[in-house]
Amino acid sequence: MAQVVLQGVGKTYPGNVRAVDRFNLLIQDGEFVVMVGPSGCGKSTTLRMIAGLEEVSSGTISIGDRVVNEVSPKDRDIAMVFQNYALYPHMTVYKNMAFGLKLRKMKRKEIRVRVEEVAETLGLTDLLKRKPKALSGGQRQRVALGRAIVRDPKVFLFDEPLSNLDAKLRVQMRAEIGRLHSRLKTTMVYVTHDQVEAMTMGDRIVVMRDGLIQQVATPTQLYAHPVNQFVAGFIGSPPMNFMEGTIREESEALFFVDGKGLHLMVDKDHLTLMDRYVDQEVTIGVRPELFSLADAESRESGTTLLGHVEVVEPMGAETYVYMDVGKATWVVRLAPENLPQVNAPCRLQVDMAKVHYFDPDSEDSILD
Repeated sequence: MAQVVLQGVGKTYPGNVRAVDRFNLLIQDGEFVVMVGPSGCGKSTTLRMIAGLEEVSSGTISIGDRVVNEVSPKDRDIAMVFQNYALYPHMTVYKNMAFGLKLRKMKRKEIRVRVEEVAETLGLTDLLKRKPKALSGGQRQRVALGRAIVRDPKVFLFDEPLSNLDAKLRVQMRAEIGRLHSRLKTTMVYVTHDQVEAMTMGDRIVVMRDGLIQQVATPTQLYAHPVNQFVAGFIGSPPMNFMEGTIREESEALFFVDGKGLHLMVDKDHLTLMDRYVDQEVTIGVRPELFSLADAESRESGTTLLGHVEVVEPMGAETYVYMDVGKATWVVRLAPENLPQVNAPCRLQVDMAKVHYFDPDSEDSILD
């Protein structure tokens, strides 16, 4: 096991295309770190630089106490699991898992012990004589995991390993990888574009955009305290609702208004920070779960809004309601009881204590 340190790491492709810029990150020994972001943000490039599959343009990468910029991939003591499994089609499951150990000139008996132990852990014992074409997608991915585990590397690297699986298998494999990390206690770096995977698997999450780190935090911190509008909108499913408006002072209170009828009172805990934005534009961010159906008592509280229901999506234990609110369409998460009617007005109460505010120019969070 080992910590991984990236200091000022950058990657520039021909034509001065900057894929990764000023990347600084300390991954602790035994930590599970997930890098997440939209396609083209540089997360896979960063992972490939750690693996040695991409040359570093600037900065240094250390694994343990050794700078590995000039070290070949096979000598970095890492194991990588790819999106497409990368199994040898002509080899059995056993030979696929044993191949890396044979290259290390390990004794045949020791190879068999290692492969059989890992196969039992991953539920592959009955599949050792099969070839990849006779396996399902989930079984192939477990073989790819097994091939990495038998090597007992210092660091595991995962490049979107579950993206080819169906929804049910993804959930199962997320749990499988989580259990493996708990058992092995090995440093793991996992890349995905799926924020649900990131939130459910990582000790810490690195959110990237255009080659730059936007925020590094635990899943809970990331969800509750996003540093900017991009992180707030990327993390969370359904995503956060946004609307631009102005902060107005009325009767010794502050209100967010949008000029289309939206009139929400700023929570008392936010008054000090929002006071400097009086008569200025801000962007408000409201997560879907912060809404509830308004009762008669709450209508005069300054924490309700009137919208028009466009679509209702039953999801079982919860329901998503899409509403026209002011100048935007918002998605609201409600319990399945007492749902509003489609194509009808609906008044909702908003938990203003948990609303986010963003500077419209910098997009930085005003509260965090």
